[in-house]
Amino acid sequence: MGAPFAITMGDASGVGPEIVLRAHAADELGDDVVVYGDLAILRRGAELLGIEVDWPTLPVVDLGLLTAEQHCPGMLDAASGAAAKAYVERATRDALAGVVSGLVTMPINKEATQLTTPGFVGHTEYIAELCGVQKVSMMLTAATAHGSLAVTHVSTHCSLAEAITRVTTERVLDVVHLTNEVLARFLVRPRIAVCGLNPHAGEHGLFGLEDIEHIEPAVHAARAAGLDVTGPHPADTVFFQAVHRGRYDAIVCMYHDQGHGPMKLLAFDSGVNVTLGLPIVRTSVDHGTAFDIAWTGQAFTDSLRHALAYARRLVGPPASES
Repeated sequence: MGAPFAITMGDASGVGPEIVLRAHAADELGDDVVVYGDLAILRRGAELLGIEVDWPTLPVVDLGLLTAEQHCPGMLDAASGAAAKAYVERATRDALAGVVSGLVTMPINKEATQLTTPGFVGHTEYIAELCGVQKVSMMLTAATAHGSLAVTHVSTHCSLAEAITRVTTERVLDVVHLTNEVLARFLVRPRIAVCGLNPHAGEHGLFGLEDIEHIEPAVHAARAAGLDVTGPHPADTVFFQAVHRGRYDAIVCMYHDQGHGPMKLLAFDSGVNVTLGLPIVRTSVDHGTAFDIAWTGQAFTDSLRHALAYARRLVGPPASES
C-alpha cells in the first residue's frame, strides 16, 4: 500500500473532528488514512458523542496544540482557528514531501482563523501559497444520473465587483486548461462547457461585452489546442443540459455563486471540493463548520466519504484510450 491520505480535522469547535470520529466508527474511512489534529480534542469529542474508538486503528499526527479543557463546541475560538490552520500547514508540507499521498481537509472557520491571522482568506488560497503556485482554481464535483459533474471557477472568494474584473481571456483559458488536466486523469476527452458572465451570455453584446471580448477568445484558444470546449453558454440553462441531458463533464463558471448555487442544490450532502493546479492532491468536504449543530451527532458524513473517494481517484491510474 502507498502512503496514506491525510485528513485535517478542521476547527475543533465545529463539525470537522466530529465527522471524522463518526465516519471512523462507521468504518467509512478505510485503512489508508491518517488524521492531522489534536488527539486530546478527538478523545474528548468521542466522550461527548458516546463513541467507543479503537484508537490504534485511527492513526493521528498529534500536533498537541489544544487540550481537552480548551474544547469549545459551537463557539468561535481563536486558539481553535489557529490550530486548524496549523493542521493544514503540516499536512500540506507532508504531502509535498511524499509522506502522505494527498490531503482531505475538514472545514476551517475563516472568522476564527482570522483572529490570529487577519489576512487569512481560505483553505484554497493558503494551500496554494504553501505550494508556491498562483494559478489555482476551485472545483466542485457531484454525482448525477449521467455520471460525475465538475464545476470550476474563474474566481471564488472575492466581491462580485472584483469577480467581474477577473474575467479575462488569460484567466478563463487557465481555468479551462486546469479543468481539462485534472479530468483527463480519468476521462479520455472531457467535455467542458464555459459559462457566460452576463445574462444569456451577453446576448450578442446586448447585456455587456465581457462574453464577446474575454470569454469567447478563451474558448476559441482552448479549441485550437484540441480541447473539447464550448461556450460561452447562458448560465441559467447550462446546468440543466449537464445534469439532465448528460452533455458535459464539466462547467467553467465565472464567479463563486454561479457555480456554488447550483452545486449546493444538486449535492449539498455529498459534494466534494477539489483544488486544481497544485503539485499535490487536495480535496475537501463541501460544507462549513456548522457551529449551530457541532458535536450533537447531527452532521452528515457523506461528504467526507466522497472527498476521500475522489482523492483516491485522482491518484489512481490515468485514463486510457481503450
